Amino acid sequence: MELAFIPSPSRGVLYLGPVPLRGYAFCIIIGVFVAVWLGNKRWIARGGRAGTVADIAVWAVPFGLVGGRLYHVITDYELYFSEGRDWVDAFKIWEGGLGIWGAIALGAVGAWIGCRRRGIPLPAYADAIAPGIAFAQAIGRWGNWFNQELYGKPTDLPWALEITSSSDGRVPGTYHPTFLYESLWCIGVAFLVIWADRRFRLGHGRAFALYVAAYCTGRAWIEYMRVDDAHHILGLRLNVWTAILVFLLAVTYLVLSSRKRPGREDVVEPGAVASGDGAEGAEKSEGTAGDDESTDKAETGADAAGKTARNEAGSGKKT
Repeated sequence: MELAFIPSPSRGVLYLGPVPLRGYAFCIIIGVFVAVWLGNKRWIARGGRAGTVADIAVWAVPFGLVGGRLYHVITDYELYFSEGRDWVDAFKIWEGGLGIWGAIALGAVGAWIGCRRRGIPLPAYADAIAPGIAFAQAIGRWGNWFNQELYGKPTDLPWALEITSSSDGRVPGTYHPTFLYESLWCIGVAFLVIWADRRFRLGHGRAFALYVAAYCTGRAWIEYMRVDDAHHILGLRLNVWTAILVFLLAVTYLVLSSRKRPGREDVVEPGAVASGDGAEGAEKSEGTAGDDESTDKAETGADAAGKTARNEAGSGKKT
């Protein structure tokens, strides 16, 4: 007899009149807002303009949602295209089913498009939003709790998750709350990236690579605990192999990037430097580090940039 457990919601959707409010979608939306908010603060601290992160997210988020859904549908195609299934369900994203691997991959394509339109280096943008993405994942995983899905092996631990639904092959009982494990792991990854970025001044995409490597480390063992149906290769779940491969790629990038391009970008958004919008954020960042000489240089550079902008404005040029 279990003395304690985490109860599952009796249902994953509430209705506000005729409008359905789905817990899964709500968690995803909150996660996106947190990622953009934190990314914006980090971008400004790096010398960028306020609002740039949100502008690029307009491209990255839709691409990411499509990529995440595509990965899920492709790797679990039998849920939608096997006998007795309705292929239309493949489009019902609100019912759950987003693969983080596809979301990051195609989301990066959207971010690349947005960055090119603004003349911004993608690696610098990725570094700014990396912790926010980890926090967004931590929040988004609670959508699985609302849907009573992606839980682990049976257990009678005090923090076991109670599954009450018997649909789609579920067996009511208490299981490892893998959604909670991954949520907590992602929070730890976010703080790790923030700390490492401040301590080692990571640049040129290395903060993002650290996030990817750290996330994959946790995802591998958490994935191994899950009991939902999945394709296996050599006895391991497909997502475990994906985590191992992506981890190796991230670590390789960290090593090669640190050798070829050490340090951090001096300018992340050229337009902000020309207009002086990023000067205040850069001065605050340097002041926190206690480098008075660097602060004086930043102020001198900002003054020079301001004079140049005024001269160009007077001659009719656009900056």
